[in-house]
Amino acid sequence: MSMKNEMIWRIALIYILMLLVAGAILFQIIRLQFFESEKWINKSTPRKFTSFEVPSNRGNICAADGRILATTMSYYHIYFDAKVDSVQSETCFKNDIDSLSLCLSKFFKDASQAHYKQLLKDARNKGRRYFRINKRKVNFAEMEEIRKFPIFRYGPNLGGLIAEETSERNLPHGELAKSMLGSLKASQEDDKEGLRGIEAAFENELKGVSGKSVMRMMSGIQVPVPLTDPEDGYDVITTIDVDYQDIVHNALLKQLEKFEAESGTAILMDVKTGDVKAISNLSRTSSGSYTEQLNIAIRNSIVFGSVMKTATMIAVLEDGVYDLNDTVDLGGKGSYTFYEATMTESDNKKIGRESIRHIFEISSNGLTKLINDKYKDKPSRFVDRLYGMGLNKPTGIPFKGEGLPFIKRPGGKGWSGISLPWMSVGYEIELTPLQLLAFYNAIANDGQRMRPRIVKEIRQNGELIKSYPTEEVGGMICSRSTLRKVRELLVGVVENGTAKNIYTPNYALAGKTGTAITSSMKSAREYRASFVGYFPADRPLFSCLVVIDKPSRAIGYYASQVSSPVFREIADKVHAMSYLEIDEEEQEPQKTIPVSKNGYKQDFENIFNELNIDCEEEGVDQTDWVLTFSDETEDMLLKPRKLHNNLVPNVIGMGLRDALYILENAGLIVTFHGSGMVASQSLRAGTKIGEEGKRIEIELR
Repeated sequence: MSMKNEMIWRIALIYILMLLVAGAILFQIIRLQFFESEKWINKSTPRKFTSFEVPSNRGNICAADGRILATTMSYYHIYFDAKVDSVQSETCFKNDIDSLSLCLSKFFKDASQAHYKQLLKDARNKGRRYFRINKRKVNFAEMEEIRKFPIFRYGPNLGGLIAEETSERNLPHGELAKSMLGSLKASQEDDKEGLRGIEAAFENELKGVSGKSVMRMMSGIQVPVPLTDPEDGYDVITTIDVDYQDIVHNALLKQLEKFEAESGTAILMDVKTGDVKAISNLSRTSSGSYTEQLNIAIRNSIVFGSVMKTATMIAVLEDGVYDLNDTVDLGGKGSYTFYEATMTESDNKKIGRESIRHIFEISSNGLTKLINDKYKDKPSRFVDRLYGMGLNKPTGIPFKGEGLPFIKRPGGKGWSGISLPWMSVGYEIELTPLQLLAFYNAIANDGQRMRPRIVKEIRQNGELIKSYPTEEVGGMICSRSTLRKVRELLVGVVENGTAKNIYTPNYALAGKTGTAITSSMKSAREYRASFVGYFPADRPLFSCLVVIDKPSRAIGYYASQVSSPVFREIADKVHAMSYLEIDEEEQEPQKTIPVSKNGYKQDFENIFNELNIDCEEEGVDQTDWVLTFSDETEDMLLKPRKLHNNLVPNVIGMGLRDALYILENAGLIVTFHGSGMVASQSLRAGTKIGEEGKRIEIELR
């Protein structure tokens, strides 16, 4: 065979073989696709991916100045896998077991080195893969320290250390305002919801949005792959001042311990804004200590007794039934009978003819006789007065479970012949402590009720998301003439009456005592001691309420002994921290004609020249900012407005443009509401910038 023929034969053979292989492949494709497809589909297993939620970080709850009141922190449970290679290695385990045992003993400080050594040896001998080293949880910093211990330092796969992470809500300031902050439901570890307090009221803002991930097999290992990232919750900024909160908490705690009381509540409120600056609710535990358990101030509608006499006096003065200097005869018996019920004076005082002013100052229960005499034929008129003061309405704060006020109406359920006189001294009327304080705060705030504000802002990473402005509620609680007289009465209680034990010559206090009987059994009578008022009385900055339940009768139970001293201690310390003596002329610019704002000197000089208004200047050569006045001849007078470096400026009376210029140049972040002249500012003038935060809110009217 020639060489050429041999080459052709070989090529043909290869070609035939390729055709056969191609035919076989085609045959298999047809067989699998059309004849056996169902068989192989049934045998195949779909690829499964396990999806799971990635929890978001819950937002913080912060004080007014940004200090954290509640935050979420990671903790770890420590376990030991005794079957990893380094532990099973005799040489490695023998060389490091003593050092590891010593480190654990020194860290946990609850057992000896020998004890921990024996635990680890037993776990190794039994081949334990999930042995809990200690029941105590450790924080992140402690966990990092433990990772450096002998054996553990080899890592989780070689060193046997297993750290199981969990998250918990942490309160950096301990018991301070704990019941107001609230708690979380004990549900799934990473899916807790607000149960009470701010945690529940602002659940939607705090919780954030969970992300999603799936577990996928990569190189033989299950690896989480994120699908959507979690969105962290917002931060809730409260009105609480941590320093004031500490004062209120400790003053209340000290008195509860002294009088062995069952529980107590104290609230501090900013008069002009209604901001709750401090709130403490303490109850006695079975061990005799006091902790924050229930939000008594908001949830519990209770009888207060004589502190409600203030509302009675407003009704009397508004109706013109009596005036402060009118004298009446209370009979000199010390008791007042209505049908078969008798109201007695405390300590069986025998009171004869006295002025209305003194009857109130000494908290005489003879008020029952006076009210019954004047209103028994028209009780609805008296009750309508109470309703007109807003005492029948809840505060409307955004908290679940606010207690509802209870005020009987003539002809309604429970109304009887003694309801009118009993209501006049605070019985058969129920309010929460916060509702009562809001009423007294209105008296301090020139008759204007403010809705109590506990949360002022929602923020995310420092950026403002939403703000909750201060809010006036309804109109004036009474006429200005009545208001002036009632404020005189409340000062008189401290200077001449039942609270004269807390009088101080340093500044004026105003308020009312109340001692209510909560259990009428003489053998086991129980009391509630209350004091509510405001300070300084001549220029109110704060209102404050103190209620103490079931003090020991053997030690003392009158409000003057139990709750009034707490008010005085709070007032002294808060006043010392917050009070700034401001020149009379700067505190309240005179309102004369023509009306003029305070502001930039050059602007006023130009305007007055244009209007041909004579203008006198007094000591303004070295200042750009002035106060404006008009004297008796209606000439304008300019006086210097004092501005100091590093202190919050006083911009009251200024227009918006000038106020913004001064405040922003002082380094403050300004928000404003309304129009006209600045009527109030949230940071008090003269305080150091930064002490109460750098955000200031001004209101224009």
